[in-house]
Amino acid sequence: MDDVVDLLVVKVGGSLVSEKARRDHLDHDALAGYAAQIADLHAAAPGRVVLVVGGGSIGHGAVRHLDADDPLAPLPLTRATFDVKWSWVRALRDLGSRCFPVQVAAICVLGPRGPEVSFGTVRRLLDHGILPVLAGDSVLCADGALRVFGSDHVPAVAVRGTPGRTRVAVLTDVPGVLAGGPGSQEVIPEITPGSSAEAFRRIWPAAAHDTSGSMGGKLTALLDHARDGAECFVLRGDPTAPDLRFLLEGRGRWPDVPHTRIVADTTG
Repeated sequence: MDDVVDLLVVKVGGSLVSEKARRDHLDHDALAGYAAQIADLHAAAPGRVVLVVGGGSIGHGAVRHLDADDPLAPLPLTRATFDVKWSWVRALRDLGSRCFPVQVAAICVLGPRGPEVSFGTVRRLLDHGILPVLAGDSVLCADGALRVFGSDHVPAVAVRGTPGRTRVAVLTDVPGVLAGGPGSQEVIPEITPGSSAEAFRRIWPAAAHDTSGSMGGKLTALLDHARDGAECFVLRGDPTAPDLRFLLEGRGRWPDVPHTRIVADTTG
């Protein structure tokens, strides 16, 4: 557990910087707080951090009502999530952070076994100490149609492109996968594919305005990342926290922060 993390993928959930039920809403003050944490984390570990940002109400609004007969119907998601990425890039640049917005559809297609990734661009950005900023996108499938590839699934771009020890940390508005339903603060400490059925049983349905499946969608994606070899965590985000550097440390050196760990097995 105290091994060095070769690559840390931090996903900042859209619910932390946006009210998903509001049209095209983005909380720039909250975003600035999280951007400061990410800039500090990147400064502490240049070349070892990737940022994934949730689309919030802007991203969800772009795919809420799609024409099932149009194979390119998800295309507006590309514009929407780039606008969100650009807000993050601008905030990070204002803090002096060297960063670059990466279009997922340009480096990833969906094949029969899931994402097929061309990681060279992201790898070179990391090698030059530049922070890649990714978000959900409309991604091309084998049949020539576009499919919504939400931000919960985007860490696969890094997980599948990195041979070393990869950690995925998802910051959200709850302290982990909750054990007791809405209002509960008790979290399930660890989930594996073998124990996931019980975890899914405890997750309540997503709100109608949420197109990603809420926590159920997150857990499905994180189990996929864990099967690909990543060590994954869900924990509460706080834009006023001093820093996120503990995410690079072995879990035994973390502060007393509630979280859920998702892994392929219980070893390590």
